[in-house]
Amino acid sequence: MITDAFDNSETLFGPKDFYGEQKHLCDKCIIVFSDVIFEYMLETYPHEEAGVMSLCNGTTKVYIFEIDGMKIAGYLSHIGSALAGGDVIDVNWLTGADKFIMFGSAGSLDFETTNGKFVIPTESYREEGLSYSYAAPSDYIKIKNADTVKKIFDELKLPSVQGKVWTTDAIYRETKAKLEARKAEGCIAVEMELAGVEAVCDFYGWNVYDFLATGDVLDEAVYDASGLANANHNMDKLYIAIEIAKRI
Repeated sequence: MITDAFDNSETLFGPKDFYGEQKHLCDKCIIVFSDVIFEYMLETYPHEEAGVMSLCNGTTKVYIFEIDGMKIAGYLSHIGSALAGGDVIDVNWLTGADKFIMFGSAGSLDFETTNGKFVIPTESYREEGLSYSYAAPSDYIKIKNADTVKKIFDELKLPSVQGKVWTTDAIYRETKAKLEARKAEGCIAVEMELAGVEAVCDFYGWNVYDFLATGDVLDEAVYDASGLANANHNMDKLYIAIEIAKRI
């Protein structure tokens, strides 16, 4: 059973076997899921390449950016818990970063609650695989820096709401029954990375600071994906992430 996957014994290999000795270039990193936002970062801020994450189907470059007097790592993350969580481990090794600011889009489970507000997750339902290799089994994982992120949003006078979210790797298996079950437990949004990334960061003693912008709405009679592009690519999330980086 996947719920038996957590095993805290010695691992067979690690990032050193692929990348050599660890680098210590900065302590903060912005995780980006939008190619539009990441291209803007490359065009706007001075940067140097810190390393390359290599897979058999391609490479992902990791950069150190100079932003508002900060040295901060940044990269275009893979989608889904398993790959996004693995990226975090590799980026820590390539840069030394142990504070990860993560933002992306989400589906709303409760339009009245999330409309016009950023979502700051407090817990995430673990309907993915990665977290069970990094944390003991449970239905939810606590998002430990939720209150810190909420405080920063309040300081910036940005509209936000805290609540549980649902992490799934199976975008096409978000069913009506699951929607109703998660809503009954207090979930207000669904996304694809947070439970796994939080579990990885908790395991290694790192920190993730996460916020979401809702695009599609799952609790409407007719599904409409037209809001996803803005939720994915609107530049406001980058500026918020930079403000968070200044405060952590």
